[in-house]
Amino acid sequence: MFVITIFYAGVLALVYIFLTARVIHGRYTGRIGMGTGGDEAFARKVRVHGNFAEFAPFALLLLFLVDYSQYNPIIIHIIGIALVAGRLLHAWGLSGSGGASFGRAAGMILTLLVIAVCAILLLWKFFVLRLTGF
Repeated sequence: MFVITIFYAGVLALVYIFLTARVIHGRYTGRIGMGTGGDEAFARKVRVHGNFAEFAPFALLLLFLVDYSQYNPIIIHIIGIALVAGRLLHAWGLSGSGGASFGRAAGMILTLLVIAVCAILLLWKFFVLRLTGF
């Protein structure tokens, strides 16, 4: 059973709902049907939502595969916490400024680190299984 991944999927789903609600609210209050209506603050909300939708599902899939590969639960929690922290930092950093910011940079670094660590763990497991014949 993949209880650990289920937890992080639930947390990330709630973050996604929140980010979606911000975009919906911005469209409603700004009467913006399509695009961003030239509103820079709203454009940032759209990109925060879009970036989350682009990176969170893939990273979560990799986390699930690491979980499925029966790695130590502590490792899975560390990766899950880093993923949530990375996505929250990125959302916070990009929401405040369209330019460079600590949150935006740290969030992307953490997210990409999660993806890289998961990839390495999965490749390691693959080659160990191949070499041992399992």
